[in-house]
Formats: sequence, structure tokens, C-alpha cells
Amino acid sequence: MAGNGSRKNNFIMQAGILAAAGIISRMIGLLYKSPLMNIIGETGMGYYSAAYNYYTIVLLIASYSIPSAISKVIAQKLGVKEYRNAHRIFLCAIGYVLAVGTAASLFLYFGAGLFVAKEAIPVLRVFAPTVFVYGVLGVLRGYFQAHKSMAQTSVSQILEQIANVVVSLLMARFLIISQLGSLAVPEDAAGRVEHAVKGAMGSAVGTGAGVVAGLVFMGGIYGLNYGYFQRKIKKDRHQEVDSYKTILKMIVAVVTPFILSTAVYNLNVSLNSWLYTKLLPAIREVDGEALHANYGVFSGMSVTISNIPIAFSSAMAAAMLPYVSQLLAAKKIEEARDKIGAAVKSTMMISIPSAVGLFVLAKPVTLLLFPTRGDEVVDMAAKLLMTLAFSVVLYALSTLNSTILQGLGRVNAPIYNAGAALLVQTAVTVPLLLFTQLGIYSLAIASTVFSGTMCLLNQRSVRKAIGYRQEITKSFAVPCAASVLMGMAAWAVYEGVLMLVKSPRIAVFPAVIVGAAVYFAMVLLFRGLTESELKGFPKGYLLVKLAKRCRLL
Repeated sequence: MAGNGSRKNNFIMQAGILAAAGIISRMIGLLYKSPLMNIIGETGMGYYSAAYNYYTIVLLIASYSIPSAISKVIAQKLGVKEYRNAHRIFLCAIGYVLAVGTAASLFLYFGAGLFVAKEAIPVLRVFAPTVFVYGVLGVLRGYFQAHKSMAQTSVSQILEQIANVVVSLLMARFLIISQLGSLAVPEDAAGRVEHAVKGAMGSAVGTGAGVVAGLVFMGGIYGLNYGYFQRKIKKDRHQEVDSYKTILKMIVAVVTPFILSTAVYNLNVSLNSWLYTKLLPAIREVDGEALHANYGVFSGMSVTISNIPIAFSSAMAAAMLPYVSQLLAAKKIEEARDKIGAAVKSTMMISIPSAVGLFVLAKPVTLLLFPTRGDEVVDMAAKLLMTLAFSVVLYALSTLNSTILQGLGRVNAPIYNAGAALLVQTAVTVPLLLFTQLGIYSLAIASTVFSGTMCLLNQRSVRKAIGYRQEITKSFAVPCAASVLMGMAAWAVYEGVLMLVKSPRIAVFPAVIVGAAVYFAMVLLFRGLTESELKGFPKGYLLVKLAKRCRLL
């Protein structure tokens, strides 16, 4: 199995592999949103997003945190070469998620009316079985991540997204045509709602199909590596074998804080959805269909675009967790600090320019990815994306620090911090919705407030937990300075090319290329990265060769 060589044990390299897969899968998911919206419309996307948010919360509680939790527990056993106990944890975790996933799926199906508007109830019920399937997929991914091998998870993510895209589009078309006879949006209000609901249900079927595809792949990979795992178990010389009862107690003890932390951390999305789509219409007179359409633009377009660069921090967190857990188990505190510093620096090197790029090129990027949307919709999505841009950095850092705290054993700290951030953002969101005319923009502001509060609290908790202070100049100041210059160059190139070709979709390409080149050059000129650090990135040797050829190193 991959993951044993020194190159493979470089956690930044592993994070790069996982990040590349995450970005590819998110780009695939983003690109299909435009044809999906052509089929189901903004209102259908609003119903889908509202149901998806609550599906995500139940998934978080039941299964989503499993990969991280299992990765941490198994990595600790592998760190002391207890291969037999590591595999027993894996088997016990499978039984755990099957039981919890069944209960969660039933709860989501029969309790759908408690969470969403009546139009979105059928959509949420379609999501319900996916919770059951995802748990097993999560355990398999966590098992390979604990072995410091991210390639399997990476490929499964891409396959999952491809299956999701294909089935979503086909099923959305099929359900609408079978119910209404054609894809044309009816003139009457009831017909428009039916069109949107059936389309959203079809897209929800695609989500489940994607998870099944990922599970089939991971199951096959486990089967191929079964002999490798058994050979490791036979080499295990530890006499003490943990009972399944002991292991189950340990899994519950570790998984529960992970679940609570992740659930509270992501609860703001569902809470904001509820405040906007259910509380606001109950207090103020608003157009319900327009409300869901605006929410569809926000969640289906702006948030989806802003989530792409956050994939790197999520990958970095997943890759770093087993390393930090093993280092702490071996009482190598200084090495753990070094890993944390490298992870934060790498994440900021990606997140900060991404945020600046999204802010500067918000409208052309939106036009490029959603070419069939009307001018009013594109303008709204672009403005929302600009409002969300800064939250990209805050979410990236807070996500990474939450995982660092979990790896350090401070599993309750992210729960308290997320709870406090949730209270702060709610105190901001409710007045904005009720007493201003900001409408959907209130949710974008709320996301930035939540991520900013979470970022500050998590950073303080990490500092207290391990006596760690992040280096500032190369991790934050250099990326910020380079990103400002990058943003200026990208904007100038975009405007210049736009005057020549009169097409925002064409002008954005040279702007992005020039911006990336300027950022790369400025980071090296400002001495933000050393040659050895640059080699740690995927294709790092090629980057070093390019930098030396350009006399930047």
C-alpha cells in the first residue's frame, strides 16, 4: 500500500494530493450547477439547498466526522505498532456507523417536516438513505488516512462527484418530464413549485448515487490491500488485544466530541437557512418563491464558488491529524509544533490569494461558471461572492485549527468555540434580517462574522494547548502583500483585455494566469518560501526548477 516512503510521509505532499482531489471534485460540482440550474431553476436550487443543509447536519452527527475520528484513533495505534488493535477498531467502527446511520436515516426521513418548508420535505426524504451509506464510506476513508495515504480518499472523492453530477442531471430531467411532460417551467405558481420540487428531488438522488460510487471504489481498494493489512497484523508482537466492548467505548468517547464540534461548527449554515426561509416570512411579508430563489443564488452559486479554495485547508487538516496524533503519542512536542506551523503557513499561502482573487474577479468568474444566468442573477451572485471573499481565509484557518485541537486531544475546545461563534453570528444575523433591507446579503455577512469569531477563538485555544505561536511575517504578511500586488495585476489585465475582446469570459483567463504568476514571483522575491519548503508542495521540484530559471531563487 502507498504511504511508506519518505516522500509519501510528507504530510504537505499528502495534503496536496487530497487538496487537488478536493478542488477537482468541487470544480466538477461547481460546473454542473449551471446546467442543473437551467433544469430546476433558482427556486429548485433553493429547495435543494434548504434540504441539503439539514441533511448535512444529520450527516455530521451520524457519519461525517467518522473519517477524522477514526483516523486519529487508528493513527495512535499504528504509531506504537499495534496493528491488530488498529484493525479491530476499523471493524468495530463499521458496526458503529451501521447502527447510527440506520437510526439517523429513519429520523431524517420521518422528521423531515420539522426542519424544512413543506415544499422541500420530499427533497429531504430523498437525502435520508445517503446518511446510512456515507458512514461506511467514511470509516474506509479514515482507515487509509490513518495509514498516511490520501490517494484512495482523493480518487473516491472525484468518482463520487462524477457520479453525483451525471445522476443528478439525468434524474432531475427524468422526474420533471415524467411529472410535467416537459422541462418547460409552467406559467401557474403551483406548476412552478412542482417543477422546482421534482428537479430538486432528482438532484438529491444524485448525491446518494455519488456516495454509493465512492463506497464501491473504497471497498474494492480495501479488498486489494487486505493481504497487506493481514501481514502487518501477523507481525504485531503486542500481547494485549483490546476487546470490542473497550474499543466501542473508545470510539464513542472520541467520536462524540468530533461530532459535536463538527455539527456546531456547521450549524450556522442550517441556522441561517432557517432564519431566512422560515423565520423571516413568519415576521415580515415577503415573496416566498423569490426568497427561495435568492437563497438558491447564494448557496448554489456564491457559496459554492467560495468553498473551492477552502478545500485545501480541509485537506491539510485531514492529512495533518494522524501526524500530530502520532507525534503527541510519542511525546514529540517540538515536532508537533513544527508540523502545525508548516500547515498554517501552507494554508495561508493558498487561502489569502484565493480570497483576493475572488474579490477582484467576482463577476467574470461568476459569468464564466454560470453563463446562462441572467444579468440580475449574476450581479447578485458576484456581490455576494465579494462579501464572502474574506471569509475564505477565516474559514480556512478556523477549520485547520479545529483539527489541530482535536489532534492535540483538546476535543472540547472547538465545541465551545463554535458555540460562542454561533451566538455572536446569530446576534448579528437576526437584526440584519429584521431591521435592514440587506436580505440575502445578511447571510453573507453572518458567515464572515462566524468564521472570524471562530478563527480568533481557535487560534487562542491552540496557543494555550501547546504553547504555540505562529510565525507572522512569512505566514501572513508576505502572502497578503503578494496577494495585493496579484489582485492589482489581475484587475489591470482583465480590464485591458476586456477593452479588446469585449468578453468577460475570455478576459478572465489571462487575468488569472498573470495574477498567479505575479503572486508566485512576489512570494519568492519577498522570501516567503524557501527552496526546501517549495519542494514540499506537489510538483515542488518542477516549481523550484521554474523559479531558478526565472532567477527567483
